[in-house]
Amino acid sequence: QVQLVESGGGLVQPGGSLRLSCVDSRSIFSLNPMGWYRQAPGKQRELVADITSDGNTNYADSVKGRFTISRGNAKNTVYLQMNSLKIEDTAVYYCKGRSPAIGMDYWGKGTMVTVSP
Repeated sequence: QVQLVESGGGLVQPGGSLRLSCVDSRSIFSLNPMGWYRQAPGKQRELVADITSDGNTNYADSVKGRFTISRGNAKNTVYLQMNSLKIEDTAVYYCKGRSPAIGMDYWGKGTMVTVSP
């Protein structure tokens, strides 16, 4: 029904940038909102940012001013532009989309972001 696939993770130095992408390879249901979460080793998964179909955005305080979430023109795509990366941004980043039609949340498998000198 929904298959979210993340890409764009990798190793970057502090102060660097990465752009994450999330695509729903099946695009059967419309997902709203869509968002990015992250989970660092030994920590709980937390919201990074999410965005509605109307373009309303919500950011964690720790990433405000550095990260930008956006939706693509293709159905059920979302991006996360990450600038001024810090070591503490190191985590597995997950894409999530909610199907309002059936009240279910869908998750991707995650992409690793490592910020290290």
